[in-house]
Amino acid sequence: MGDILVGACSWTDRQLLASGWYPRGHRDAEGRLRHYASRLPVVEVDAGYYALPSRRNSELWVQRTPEGFRFDVKAFSLLTGHPTRAAALPADLRGAGRGRLGRGQASDGLLDEVWGRFADAIVPLREAGRLGAVLFQFPPWCAPGAWAEAALDACLRRARGWPVAVEFRHPGWWEPEQTETTHALLSALGASAVGTDMAQGLPGSLPPVTPVTRPALAVVRFHGRSRAWGQGPKEDRFRYAYDVSELAARVPGLRRAAGLSDELHVLFNNCCADAAVRAAETMRRLLTAPRR
Repeated sequence: MGDILVGACSWTDRQLLASGWYPRGHRDAEGRLRHYASRLPVVEVDAGYYALPSRRNSELWVQRTPEGFRFDVKAFSLLTGHPTRAAALPADLRGAGRGRLGRGQASDGLLDEVWGRFADAIVPLREAGRLGAVLFQFPPWCAPGAWAEAALDACLRRARGWPVAVEFRHPGWWEPEQTETTHALLSALGASAVGTDMAQGLPGSLPPVTPVTRPALAVVRFHGRSRAWGQGPKEDRFRYAYDVSELAARVPGLRRAAGLSDELHVLFNNCCADAAVRAAETMRRLLTAPRR
């Protein structure tokens, strides 16, 4: 069985900072990360979606975490076709877009520059062996089909050589009649499929699958089971506290995925107060408990 690393999708979320999970003396930027890394072995850099990460921050993250710690960096929104505010771009690139860049509105020159800066920012993590994966989360309108497959191929060609994980937000990718095709596509591209956990029975619900498409790494993200998924503010969409029985029910599937991969990352995205880090700590205990 491969190594199982469990963590949260942020260590800097404002509600987490206010929750009291970080002890006194560990509430500055360095102290927070050092404390987090003493409790959990992997974290997702969710902020990478909202603004380009910086090389300097990556260098500091390497300095502040132990050998074996992993960062899964979420790709900047523009790289996966999400609408992106011009204000989210570096200051010297903001003239390339006014207000908001919608689908297909970014020029080739802007895309080239953004890809280059993102790649440069993660170099320290790659060189230090701290980069677990770059997470490409594709939007809900990215449905299975020739156009989506071409866009995915073009994206992953730019990311060649990176450890890539792909999360589809359109449920059609993992419907029974499509699953085999999706699995084969991601395997051929050398990408890790991202399994999910979320509320079921909603229009955008993703099935609770744990596919393994790349033996080096499997990834499962727990989004919480809020019925407000897909609507309302972030606090409502992700406000959810898993109980131990819900987590225990997912343990057999996670262990199966770990048995098919060298490393499994289990990441909690129910980032509201300390719900994600507490769930991660509970899941670690469940996964390491002796089997009965």
